[in-house]
This record gives sequence, C-alpha cells and structure tokens, in this order.
Amino acid sequence: MNEHDYDYVIVGSGFGGSVSAHRLTEKGYRVAVIEQGRRWTPENLPTTNWKIWNYLWAPFLALKGFLRLRLFRHVMILHGNAVGGGSITYAQTLLVPPDSVWNDGNWAGLDQWQQQMPQHYETAQRMLGVTTNQRPGGADARLKDMARAAGVEDSFYYTRVGVFFGREGDTPGTEVPDPYFGGRGPARKSCIGCGACMVGCRHDAKNTLDKNYLYLAEAQGAEVQAETRVVDVAPLGGKADGADGYAVTTVPSFKRFFARRRVVTAKNVIFAASSLGTQELLFRLKAKGSLPHVSDDLGKRVRTNAESILGVRYPGTREDLSRGVAIGSGIYIDRHTHIEAVRYPDGSNLMSGLFTVLTGGRAGPGRVLHWLGAMLRLIATRPLSGIRALLPYRWARETVIFLVMQTLDGHIDMRWKRRWYWPFGKALTSHGDRIPTFIPEANAFTEKAARATGGIGLSSVSEIAFNVPMTAHCMGGCAMAASPDKGVVDAQNRVFNYQGLYVVDGSMLSANLGVNPSLTITALAERAMSFIPAKAGATLEEAA
Repeated sequence: MNEHDYDYVIVGSGFGGSVSAHRLTEKGYRVAVIEQGRRWTPENLPTTNWKIWNYLWAPFLALKGFLRLRLFRHVMILHGNAVGGGSITYAQTLLVPPDSVWNDGNWAGLDQWQQQMPQHYETAQRMLGVTTNQRPGGADARLKDMARAAGVEDSFYYTRVGVFFGREGDTPGTEVPDPYFGGRGPARKSCIGCGACMVGCRHDAKNTLDKNYLYLAEAQGAEVQAETRVVDVAPLGGKADGADGYAVTTVPSFKRFFARRRVVTAKNVIFAASSLGTQELLFRLKAKGSLPHVSDDLGKRVRTNAESILGVRYPGTREDLSRGVAIGSGIYIDRHTHIEAVRYPDGSNLMSGLFTVLTGGRAGPGRVLHWLGAMLRLIATRPLSGIRALLPYRWARETVIFLVMQTLDGHIDMRWKRRWYWPFGKALTSHGDRIPTFIPEANAFTEKAARATGGIGLSSVSEIAFNVPMTAHCMGGCAMAASPDKGVVDAQNRVFNYQGLYVVDGSMLSANLGVNPSLTITALAERAMSFIPAKAGATLEEAA
C-alpha cells in the first residue's frame, strides 16, 4: 500500500485543478490530472460558435466542444469542459469580491479571511497575468453612456482581465517571448481585440490555464490525461477512510460502447471537476458505495451568483460592437447589483437563440403573456427594427450583452434522483425554493438604457420559456464548514470522514460573490495548497 502510481490524482483541470497540479509538482509530488474534455490549440479552436460540433459539449450527440448548457428545474447553467477547464471559454474577467462575502455562508469564522486572502489574491493575479483592459470597444462606450443616463456613471470601470496586451508601442498581434515566468512559459502574442475570448482565443493572447498554471505543472512532470472520464474512486486495502490511498477508475470520454476501463492508484485524490461535475461524481460514488461517508450536506446551498443575463441590441448600427475583449467594462447600479458589458466576436451569432425581447411582469407561467405583450408592442412601434432584433444575422456586431450579478444570498439544492421522464438512472436534479427568475432592478436599468441609447432591450429565453434564470457561474454544493453536518470539506479543503481526499473548485464556495468567481477559486486553491508540505526528500529546487 506504500506504492501508488501517483501521489495525487486530480479530477478536472480548471482553476482548482490546475493550481493544485502546479503547486504539488512544485513540491515534488507525482501528479496526474484527469480531464474529460479535449486539449485545445489555436489550430483546432472553432472559428465561430456556429461550428457546434467544436463549440458545444454533448458527447452523446457527437458534440465535442467545450461549452455545456444544462437545464434544471430552477436554473439554466453554462459551464466548460476542456484541458484548462472553463478558462478556455470564460471571459477572463478576474475581480476581487467585496470583503463582506467572507461574513456570509458556512465559511464565516473558519479563518481570518480578510487578513489571509489578500496574499493569495495577489499570487493568483500574478500567475494569471491580471491587468486592466487596454482594448475598450464600442460596447464599453455604450455601457458608459447607459450608466450616465441612469445616474451611475461614477461607478463605471474597465475590467481587470487575464489578457496579454503586449509591450508599449507594439502592434497588436506581436509575438514576444514568455512575458510572465522568466522564460519558463510559452511565447505570447498581444491581444488584437477581436472579441473572440469566449469562443476560444486563437491568437495566444488570453491567459488560459494551459498557458500558466497547467503549462508549468506539465513542465514539472504532471501527466495530463485528456478525453478521460473518472467513473470510480474507491479506498484501497479495506481502509474505509482512504488511509491506504485510492483506486481511480477511468474510461474514454467519447467512447459510447465497450469503453475499456483503466485503473490507477494514488495516495491522495483532489476533486476539481467544477461545481456541477464534482457534485455529480461525489453523488454517484456515495450512492454506489465507493465513498459512502461523504457528508449528507452534499448538494446543499448551490448558488448561481444571483445572476441574470440581459442585453441591448442596435439593429442596423454601423458600429461593430463585437470588438474588444469579451468583458471590457462594468458598472454598479446599486450596492448589491453589478453589471458587465459582454460580447461575442463578429459572426458568432449562435447565442442569439438564448435571447428574446425584454420582458417584465411577474415570475411564473403568466409571464409568457407579458412576453407576448412585449412582442406585440415592439412589432407595433418598431416593426422593422423589432424583427431584426430577434434574428441571428449580425447579432454579435449589434448587441451589448449584460452579465448581471448580485451579492444577495439565495440558493438551491441538488439531489441525486431518478427523473420522471427517464426512470432508468439517477441524475442531478434541483430542489428547494425558487430563486428569482429575473432581477427587476436589472430589467429596469436595461429598459432605461435601451430607451436612452436607441436600442432594443433583451431578456434570456430561459426566463420566459422555463421560468428560470441563466447563469455561467454555478457555485457551492460542497461547501466549506466546521463540521460534516454543515458542509462537505473543512477549512483546508479536506473531505470530512476521509484521509487524502480534497475538493478544490467552485463547489467549495459558500457565498454569492457578486463578481466573476474565477479569481476567488484560484486564490482559494492557492490557499488550499499552502497547507500541503513539500514531499519528503524533495530538493529545495523542486519545492521552490
């Protein structure tokens, strides 16, 4: 039992997994990273999100992209699958949340967060190359005009992003040797402001994890097994608490039938498969008896960052609103509500199908009637523009998307149950009280902003058709807590009731952050790895 294939197996290669891989290999450990998604390069990234076979993730339908859409009873969730996790498709917006978030949720009081976290945020920002947006575009100028019309212009700011903008005086697109890690990282090219960040950066400017944390981890000996799915994690040697390590069973991600299973052993296992991925895997392992003692708190208090996704379209505008970085600017319309200006690149109009005319009213089935009324008013008052506003053609060039986030608390629960329409197996299902379908303050701002700037307001289709909000930031479900009756992991990310088992990803978050969560996940992963000592016998150089 003293000999394992690896010291650590990490399930998932997103922000938690990549940070863990880098810090553990740095400390001399043998590490394997198992990722069900593909490895992406500038050569194989899709040129447009209309190429759904390379953009959307649904292996059963032969879609092998990196963005997955999942509809639950309470919410529609967007999340990523790739080597580098969600960093391949995220908008690289890296913001520090307000200090108040550490006083909310089950992690309150577990540490002196306000004193401890700044050092980890600083490390995360340095590793991810965080800087202020230097490629503002038309969408950012429109957001500033909207903020002025709403009386909140003083809150306007350019985002802090993980993008390489090049050296002063260089032409956009200029290649330079590694600008971040003293020559240990890859060469980079400066951002050209094409707006394609969320379809995958084909210009080597976006600081995805495969260009920093994961890149360095592989250089230090970490093995990344792409297109590989973990189906079992079981304690070895009859030790129910995992004291002798774990057997990790995998299958190929895209093999539908007769998939050959492979088993590796590890002293420790880190779950870092994203909030939904980690919850789903732990539920499955708990139910089948591999890890039966995972806390019954699993799946509770899943948060959506209290999000809403809206927009304003300008049919026929000559200005290309797709230029810039994916999220270039933001404002605060009140102390709880944060709005960012989002864009897709010219020609990537697939996501237009997720939007319809701005709709108010009350949440519930009756909101469809409010939507019909909004449609009729739009067609009656602006017939040509109204029809054009709902068509995919030129959507990315003409639309400013609003990502709205709040710090107000609210959550749902996830359970492992059979669905009424598919009784042949269990799956994640959402339960609990409804979270707000839409944010009235954000709708009011969108309506006022559209009127002031000559645009047409947009709501998410999920709000109308399914009576649920849409979010790209699912968090929680394996919360930090002081005991297993209140959470799944302790203050050092160790799974209660097991040795050598960790959760290090968005599922550990215990509060709505009100900002994009990637930087906080990275900083918390840095903190988690700081508790693990260097491997016995590792040289100072290895552990540097």
